[in-house]
Amino acid sequence: MTHNLTDVSTKASPSAAPMLRQRAAVFWVAIWLVFLGSPLQAIWNHPGGWARDLGLVCLFGYAATYVGMFAVLRLSWRTQESGNPKLAAGGLLLLAAMLAGTAPAAGSSCLVLVAFLGAAAMFSLPLPWGWLVVVPIAVGTEVSARLVPGWQDQQWGPAFSVLFAAVAVFGVRLAIGRNVALLQARERLAEMAVEEERARMTRDLHDILGHSLTVITVKAELAGRLVALDPDRAEREIDDVERLARDALADVRATIQGRREITLPSELINARSALAAADIDADVSQAVDEVHSRDRELFAWAVREGVTNVVRHSKATRCRVRLTATSVEVHDDGVGESATALDGHGLAGLRERVRRVGGLMTTGRSPDLGGFCLRVSTDGGGDVEL
Repeated sequence: MTHNLTDVSTKASPSAAPMLRQRAAVFWVAIWLVFLGSPLQAIWNHPGGWARDLGLVCLFGYAATYVGMFAVLRLSWRTQESGNPKLAAGGLLLLAAMLAGTAPAAGSSCLVLVAFLGAAAMFSLPLPWGWLVVVPIAVGTEVSARLVPGWQDQQWGPAFSVLFAAVAVFGVRLAIGRNVALLQARERLAEMAVEEERARMTRDLHDILGHSLTVITVKAELAGRLVALDPDRAEREIDDVERLARDALADVRATIQGRREITLPSELINARSALAAADIDADVSQAVDEVHSRDRELFAWAVREGVTNVVRHSKATRCRVRLTATSVEVHDDGVGESATALDGHGLAGLRERVRRVGGLMTTGRSPDLGGFCLRVSTDGGGDVEL
């Protein structure tokens, strides 16, 4: 039973959060009604009669309508549009009518209510329309304070209070609108990131599996033909098919987990793309099947670092990437020996990786193209410079 109660309370909490925010917003609006104390006191002290009764009814109705309009139309704070134009217009007219109903008993104190009317216009109408309503209200309030007998003793400008309330609401609406726009932009960026990731995964799966599955198909067909003619070779071909299938599965898992940057097939694809973008003639080997799966990550780092140096530093026009079962080589026809001095963090990090697996890393002049050569192999230890 306790477990069930916990589950119910946990499930109910998400829906309770919006209601709590709604109540907090309504409370924030209602607390400003404390300024209606001045007209309330004036109406209460008015001699009994229809004016006093009408004033009390209209004042309390004014407060309830004001809070109710906000509770219903607060969507306009987020969308910069009126949630229901007819309801907003009707609510403002009702507020204006009830304001007029308080005037006989409240006298000049009823001008306090005009500030709330301006605020209601600003939060219930689209912002441009809100100003078209607020400005005439402010002007009319100032004129009334100067022309109505007995109201000339105002020590403050009633129009100022109307404009101040409107500007305050205007600023809050702008802030909320910008926050909402920011959240919407973040949602769009998140959606775009998801779509880009899906597109990337689709491309990578196609590039990684296309070659592997083709080789698997060819080897399986060959093994089928050799079963009767050369059983031993057929068995070796079947072993290769099993190894290729396992390697392809490992590449797929790495791609799905977002580790494509350390898979050899992806790095070869990226190398060709990077060299083409740098206007470097690329001769990139695709003999991934010859490389043991345990060496592919290391060779992927070697291809990445070697091609990066070619693009950044070599000033080369040609680049060659060669793969064997136990080695990878990156050659270029660039500046050659001067590139050897560019043994920065990238090559240092690669050298450390090679040492950890007991491999051999050599750097120096390319014997084939005359530029720089980076070679990583797993058939020996230590590292040397050619």
